[in-house]
This record gives sequence, C-alpha cells and structure tokens, in this order.
Amino acid sequence: MTRIYPQAPVCAVGAIVLRGDAVLLIQRGKPPAQGKWSIPGGAVRLGETLEDAVTRELREEVEMDVKPLWVGKVVDRIYTDSEGKIAYHYVIIDYVCEAGVGQPQAGSDASDAGFFEIEKLDEMDMTEGTADVIREVQRRWRAKSES
Repeated sequence: MTRIYPQAPVCAVGAIVLRGDAVLLIQRGKPPAQGKWSIPGGAVRLGETLEDAVTRELREEVEMDVKPLWVGKVVDRIYTDSEGKIAYHYVIIDYVCEAGVGQPQAGSDASDAGFFEIEKLDEMDMTEGTADVIREVQRRWRAKSES
C-alpha cells in the first residue's frame, strides 16, 4: 500500500518515552511534516504486532531499546494537498514506553533526536497536536505513579 494518496488509512505506532519532565522527540527527516519535531514511530508492517513495531521503529529512528507499557493515545493524522485531496492518512497508536539506558541518536527517518523538557514544547516547531498528546499522557503517567 502506498503511503501518499492512500486508498485506506495507514496503521502506525508512536513511542512516548518520558524521563522525568522530559520527552523523547525526533525531528522528522521525511514528509509528511519534514523538519518538524514529533514522537518517534512509523508504519506497522504486515504480520507485525503493534508492540513489535514500536520496538523496531525506536531502534531504527533513535537507536534505543524500549519496552512498550500501555497505550497512551490513539490519533488520526490526516494531511491534505493544496487541492484538498487526502495526501496522507495515518491512524497512530501511541504507546507509553520505558527506555533502556543511553541517549538517542538520529537514525533512519530522523534528522535529529533528543529529550526535551515538556514545559518548553510550545517553543518548538512540532507536528500538529503532538504537544497536547504528550501533556495528556504525562498527566495520566503521573496519576498512575501516584496511585
């Protein structure tokens, strides 16, 4: 299935990796939203489980091992072209993940990667809605930790 001008939405995964008050982000190296900061992740391959896809994508994009813990949010990302046609449509399952040791290194689809303070996300050029998703998941993460 083609990702651009698809016949159906593409199933994808993302990884919300929190370290204290910081979150792991990548700067997208390819369209859509090339150059913007986002949650690392990508398309699920045929026959691949969602959790295996998250693990693979994080190894490819930031060279880190993660353990998916729970689904943080499910979102639609629909991008239209100048004529209003749907150029991209992703259904993304964002997992909250525990990261192994080490620092992220930009890999396959990322031009940069790192941990960024959540309170400073509004100062970054991010993909639409990403900062809101991260803050919502962080609130639920804290609630789980306190109970």
